[in-house]
Amino acid sequence: MASQDWFDKDFYKVLGVSKDVSDADLKKTYRKLARKYHPDSNPGDAAAEAKFKEISEANSVLSDPEQRKEYDAVRAMGSGARFTAPGAGGGNGGFEDVFGDMFGGAGGRQQYRYQQQGGYDDLLGGLFGGGRFGQPTGGFRGAGGPTKGRDVTATTTLDFITATKGDQLTLQTGEGRNITVRIPAGVADGQKIKVAGKGQPSPDGGAPGDLVLTVTVRKHPVFERDGLNLRVNVPVTFVEAALGATIQVPTLGGDPVKLRVAPGTPSGRVLRVKGRGVETKKATGDLLAVVQVAVPAHLSKDAEAKLREFAAEVPDENPRDDLIARARG
Repeated sequence: MASQDWFDKDFYKVLGVSKDVSDADLKKTYRKLARKYHPDSNPGDAAAEAKFKEISEANSVLSDPEQRKEYDAVRAMGSGARFTAPGAGGGNGGFEDVFGDMFGGAGGRQQYRYQQQGGYDDLLGGLFGGGRFGQPTGGFRGAGGPTKGRDVTATTTLDFITATKGDQLTLQTGEGRNITVRIPAGVADGQKIKVAGKGQPSPDGGAPGDLVLTVTVRKHPVFERDGLNLRVNVPVTFVEAALGATIQVPTLGGDPVKLRVAPGTPSGRVLRVKGRGVETKKATGDLLAVVQVAVPAHLSKDAEAKLREFAAEVPDENPRDDLIARARG
């Protein structure tokens, strides 16, 4: 989806990354910036909202391998690119020679300078049958058929449950058009959804472009995504962890489930509930309940005395002995 303003926008600079940034580092950087400038984190801040849109646009291009390759090629031409017809000294065998021959520039020093309103697309399109340079349909239209309309990029923010369960949304474009988008169950933060045929119409009767929607998912106060699994930290008392107990664990959008905590369960142990994670058309994840042993913040004098009696009765062992031994190698 080549755009004429790619000449003037340095998406790498917008995200603060190098041109050889890896996909993983690009994703990490974008998520950090998106959290910082997201409208939900900066209510009423127009500058933050504008920055969020700017980094979203940059990420939508650089995170797509095909668009990134096309963007790099367009940027390599340079925003000050100039077509110069060959003079008496002869051409250079490239664009200049081609345009020199077409416009009769061999006898003079005519120049054909790129302007943002026109750009390489319009100049080349006018020469080769009205096609658009860099379109996903294959570049110039020529006499082979109509061109595909331009793709449209957009962003939307979803709450955690909507992203997990899926929903149908109505978005409004800058031109005032309403577009209905089906959000699939299990969509992840930063994921792109392509809606075929909802982009710009073709200028000459061809197929319309697509809508490419980038999704931002708000955090949940209790649950966290782990692939298709859902993680939840579950506090248990020292007595429950030591003696064992049956506890209730919340589920996303449903009734709590009962889980058995075995005697001697330590903090960090994961209790799995099959099939209560994220459900998609292809698979369903599990609910992972992570045990957190809660230590009482305040003890009565009687409880403290009994706890000291308990400490005197248990075996004299240091749970950190193995840790220290392994650290020494």
